[in-house]
Amino acid sequence: MVWCISSVLAATCVKKQELLQELFSELCTCLAPPPSSGKTAPLSEELKLAVIQALHTLMHSAYGDVILSLYQPSTLPLLGFAVSLLLTLAEQEKAKQIKISALECLQVLLLQCDCQEHRHLDEDEAQRCGDLFASFLPGISITLSRVIAGDIKQGHKTTVSAIRLFYLIVGLVMADKQLARIPKSKEKLLVEHSRISELMIHRGLDWTKSTAEKLSLLLHKVVESSSGHPHWKVRLELVELVHHLLRNCSQSLVDSFSHLLKALVGLVNDENSEVQSRCNKVLQGIAEQRIVAQSRALADVLSENLHSLATALPRLMNSQDDMGKVSTLSLLLGYLKLLGPKINIVLNSVSHLQRLSKALVQVLELDVTDVKIVEARHPGPPGPLQQGVQKGRCQKKYFRFFTEEKVFQLLQQVCRVLGYYGNLYLLVDHFMGLYSESGLYRKQAAMILNELVMGAAGVGVDFLQEREVPLSVDDLKRSITSILDEYMDQANWYLVTSIDTEESSPEQSVQHLGLAVHAGGASSSILHLSPEPPVTIRTMNSNIWQICIQLEGVGCFAAVLGKEFRLLLLSALYPVLEKAGDRTLLISETALGTLADICEACGYDSVRYLINENSDYLVNGISLNLRQLACQPRASQVLDTMLRHSDASLLPLIEDVIQDVLSALDQTYNSQASTFLRVLHSVMTALVQWFGMPSAEGHQQRQTDKSQSRAQSQGQQEVTLTSQEVERFFLDYICQKQIAEGDLPDLEEEEEADEVPLAKPEPNSDPEGEAPMPSHAQLAKDVMERCIHLLSDGSLRVRLKVLDVLELCVTMLHPHGNHLLPMAHRVWPVLVTRLINDDPLAVLRAFKVLCTLGQTCGDFLRQRFSKDVLPKLTSSLLSQAPVSARAGPVYSHTLAFKLQLAVLQGLGSLCEKLDMGESDLNKVADACLIYLSAKQPVKLQEAAQSVFLHLMQVDPDSTWLLLSEECCSPYEPPHASLRPVKLGGMGRPRNELTDNVLLLLQRLQQQEGTAPSTSTQEAAPS
Repeated sequence: MVWCISSVLAATCVKKQELLQELFSELCTCLAPPPSSGKTAPLSEELKLAVIQALHTLMHSAYGDVILSLYQPSTLPLLGFAVSLLLTLAEQEKAKQIKISALECLQVLLLQCDCQEHRHLDEDEAQRCGDLFASFLPGISITLSRVIAGDIKQGHKTTVSAIRLFYLIVGLVMADKQLARIPKSKEKLLVEHSRISELMIHRGLDWTKSTAEKLSLLLHKVVESSSGHPHWKVRLELVELVHHLLRNCSQSLVDSFSHLLKALVGLVNDENSEVQSRCNKVLQGIAEQRIVAQSRALADVLSENLHSLATALPRLMNSQDDMGKVSTLSLLLGYLKLLGPKINIVLNSVSHLQRLSKALVQVLELDVTDVKIVEARHPGPPGPLQQGVQKGRCQKKYFRFFTEEKVFQLLQQVCRVLGYYGNLYLLVDHFMGLYSESGLYRKQAAMILNELVMGAAGVGVDFLQEREVPLSVDDLKRSITSILDEYMDQANWYLVTSIDTEESSPEQSVQHLGLAVHAGGASSSILHLSPEPPVTIRTMNSNIWQICIQLEGVGCFAAVLGKEFRLLLLSALYPVLEKAGDRTLLISETALGTLADICEACGYDSVRYLINENSDYLVNGISLNLRQLACQPRASQVLDTMLRHSDASLLPLIEDVIQDVLSALDQTYNSQASTFLRVLHSVMTALVQWFGMPSAEGHQQRQTDKSQSRAQSQGQQEVTLTSQEVERFFLDYICQKQIAEGDLPDLEEEEEADEVPLAKPEPNSDPEGEAPMPSHAQLAKDVMERCIHLLSDGSLRVRLKVLDVLELCVTMLHPHGNHLLPMAHRVWPVLVTRLINDDPLAVLRAFKVLCTLGQTCGDFLRQRFSKDVLPKLTSSLLSQAPVSARAGPVYSHTLAFKLQLAVLQGLGSLCEKLDMGESDLNKVADACLIYLSAKQPVKLQEAAQSVFLHLMQVDPDSTWLLLSEECCSPYEPPHASLRPVKLGGMGRPRNELTDNVLLLLQRLQQQEGTAPSTSTQEAAPS
């Protein structure tokens, strides 16, 4: 029957008021429960659903203004009856479809339906409906809040419908526009409606205030239950609730906005993209409509919320998980965005600013316990800056209260939004106060200051509305200048970052005293000798991070000022170059990133151009500071950085500086040698890089060509070998052997004759037979002069540095043999002392120098090496071999192992370069043979193999015979007339040398390109 009525109503229009009210009353009666039962009628679910659907259809079938006949004061009891029935069904029914249908029908009954059948109410009609529905607001809102907070098993559709109905009815009754038109006194109805008049609500100021307070409690309940709902459509509907009430009830429900805005801002980072998108659009709309900016009450609510959240922020960040921290910070960021230009209301309050700033400082506390930060050191001067160097401001930081990168990004946005909307002078002054107040706050305050400046410049700020007055470049520059002055103050820039022996030595003790070094060196140095507590790892880590953060700040400031930053280079570039030469890896990498940022901001193509364009004042500062190096120790770091990142065009500018260094070294070598040698090492490294060195590839190619030509000649010999050629071979062999053993009486004369061609390639020689040297070669010669004198210094550290510099000098002077050979003659006696009678570290370094000398002046060293050094090296190898053979895996970390490895790796190439004689080659082979044992460490075995591979290039026959005496396979003579060859290695049982010996013999066979049986006929290379 009910379905029939519903079908008829769907196909017709109800045009009579009496019929509409009668049908409405009858259908409601069908759902009426027994009197005083308080429960739904004991009807079947199908009947209840059919009646609800019939009511829904009836409301839509009413024609034109007929529907408004239901919304008169006289029909208030009938409407109340229907509303209570539908609310009871929505709350108490278990069937989901009935609950949803009841809520939808109630929405239609309250004229909040979205369908097109009902015409839109005009302003007066909406006003009358609002007066009428005000009587139902308490019951509807309370019941709907219970439905919204009900069991999740009721399904998300029920909750979504309840939320929608809640904000529609509240938005209608509490609309600001309607409440503004309410008269002060209640209108009197006719006498016959006197009882109904008691049911009517007058929406006056008292009622509005009272109702708003009660709705605030309900809204808080709705927000709490919906914001964490697992279904995204419920959270999306919550966003719509906030949007609707903010748009329509911004004055009447102002006390509820703390809950509403918290919900809205909290959903900005929702996991569902649709919720995120809608939430951002709503926030954007609020900002564009200036709802907060035009309402002081709303701004006050946001300010109080912000104050409360800032107060609780450290506790929340210490107790919540990462997701909770993201939500909390999203809320904080949302409050700031909504305040927008009104943010200065917060900042002008001392209490608010202190709460907010202390909260940010505490939350951003860094974890400085990691010892790896101090351990990460440059083994030597950092390499040149590559083209692909990434920009600064990206060092990975580790915080005490969080690990999630998203948390740090939100904190960055909080600071940038503050800088974007806030008074920059006020913020900079406040956080600079915190920076100076305590070392505990300094790193965090610096991070915040960097982000404030970025935000003030509008870089990377996610804002909802434009600020009212853009910040001028002059204001920005003034703030940056004051921050830079504080950053680069001696107490904040020159901090203890290591307790390295060298840096704590007398000549480097200023590392701990905090001397001022300013660009150009014009400022006087102020010595701080106040007693300091012992430096701990934690303190050094903290200092390293502080310097890095300040360097990142310099990069940030350059990025926001652009080419305007060029005016600040005079004070900023010199200190940054100092840090680029720092031995602490984290500091130097950050400084290099800062230099890259400065280049990009100021329009320089590379760091090289940056240095070259500003080299005049940089070199002037270095020159002044090098003259008082004891008080200005970091001048060498600036020069080192300039040399590494510039090119040969810098040399004319620094020649005088280098001469000053050499003169100062001559006068103060007893106390300042280590520091000056570091400068000279940087200079020589740069010269080698700029002016090139002998190509290893070219040398290798020449050796390959030589080997190939010899192989070709041997191949020809196999075909056309005659008796005269065999005779000539043996005569040449005997002659070469006599020469190698020094049997000829005129050996010294031949050596002198061999040296003469070295001077011939230089044309236009002066009267002394020498051509003018280029400036870089002359510098190398001058530096080598000092190295010869300092090579006998009593300090091991000085001797090691001298050897490093000496190796570079030899490389640099290689093309100038007439100058190199006399210097090599002078350095040889003291170098031999370092090789045979010094600390193992010095021996290791001296051997590297010897290898470099062998490559550059081989013939000159042959006899000297054979007489002075080789016996010591071979005896040392023989004595250490048993130790390394029985040592464990830890032995590879000892200095003795490293020395063995270096000698084995360099000895073979030395023998080849010096073209050693047969007796010396035999000594080397005998000393290295034992290292082919499988008992030796693998690296030593490989190094010994390399020695024999080089010996194969010099004397393959002797090498083959030596190896074959240890192990070889028997083979038949190529012809029956030849007698069988008997070698010591034939038939010998397998031993520890077998594998490596057979491998070398195989390599020799491949090299010679012939069978073993013919190898004895090959000519030894001369």
